[in-house]
Amino acid sequence: MATLRAGSCKLLLAAFLLISSLHAFLVTSTEFTVGGEDGWGVRRSNRDRDVYNEWASRNRFKVDDTIHFKYQKDSVMVVTSEEYEKCRSSHPLFYSNNGDTVFKLDRPGLFYFISGIAGHCERGEKMIIKVLETEATPPPQSANENSTATSQSSPWPFPINQSNGVLVGTPRSSQVGNKVLDA
Repeated sequence: MATLRAGSCKLLLAAFLLISSLHAFLVTSTEFTVGGEDGWGVRRSNRDRDVYNEWASRNRFKVDDTIHFKYQKDSVMVVTSEEYEKCRSSHPLFYSNNGDTVFKLDRPGLFYFISGIAGHCERGEKMIIKVLETEATPPPQSANENSTATSQSSPWPFPINQSNGVLVGTPRSSQVGNKVLDA
């Protein structure tokens, strides 16, 4: 009897560990360092003007991933698509100039980043990040439902959702209005 209980306990423990590890695997997020070792800043060469968008296009971003900006004597702002095209913003959705900013991607869709230093955005210090929609499993169809569901197709593999409004990122410091106070 004692052997049976010990075996049952080991089996339950193994099942618990397996489920826990699967849960951790499924809910992990990734921190991406913008610009790699070079960080966030104006590049020396004109041929590097699209370096950040090229970097972003090589990565796959999902909700809850974070973007880590490392920089000196610079800033990072999240702006609207119109402000991104103009390379300036007087009212960014997010602003940080602490040199070590971590921004959480908290929704699917497009995020527009530019430098807040005059002339830097025009010299290529800007980036668009596309965050993919998380795939939701449709609920199972009940036995008494005989209709077939039709789905709408889109040319994109994910919905593009642009929201104008709420602050979507939090740096490793406190934000007051459009100012960031080091923690």
